Amino acid sequence: MEQPASGLAAAPPVAHHPAIPARPACVYTSCYCEENVWKLCEFIQNQNQFPLEEFYAVFISNDRRMVPLWKQQAGCGGQPVIWDYHVILLHVSNGDQNFIYDLDTVLPFPCLFDTYIEEAFKPDSSLNPGFRRKVRVVRADAYLKTFASDRSHMKDASGNWLKPPPAYPCIETADFKMNLDDFISMNPDVGWGSVLTLPEFAQGFGNQN
Repeated sequence: MEQPASGLAAAPPVAHHPAIPARPACVYTSCYCEENVWKLCEFIQNQNQFPLEEFYAVFISNDRRMVPLWKQQAGCGGQPVIWDYHVILLHVSNGDQNFIYDLDTVLPFPCLFDTYIEEAFKPDSSLNPGFRRKVRVVRADAYLKTFASDRSHMKDASGNWLKPPPAYPCIETADFKMNLDDFISMNPDVGWGSVLTLPEFAQGFGNQN
């Protein structure tokens, strides 16, 4: 696994109390980031130690579904990973800085929001316009109530798993068995939450002090 270079990512301040257990204790299945974040939201709701309205599921994608992210465990050296989409958890803290929880990063868990933006995203201005990232920000309570996946996107044409699925049952609601595409879509007229450009996301949730 790639390790972050010394001095790149400072640990969160001592005063910050993580809302999530240490990374090894989290429910995690490789390549199922949308469900991993759903499980983090479920944990926060069940523990009832932090207001659920402080947390957001953040889908990262674009119209081409080709988004580069740096500092990912799947990366090689300093090269980015090109995902079709990725999902992280945002904690809008009542302190000076917000935090990102990403179970697939080599950055700290949690990671200071501004550090994550700088290290994992890199500036849009340095990218071909076709690779520029957008985000869909969905409140955790809404995500728990509306998200559904039958995991069909992880099967090939013959019905074989591309990656082993989680051991727990598929997540579904009374209305949906599969609506993942509505969350991945960066069309603001589709799905739940708000769609932002990466600069809007960085400015809206970054350290204002």
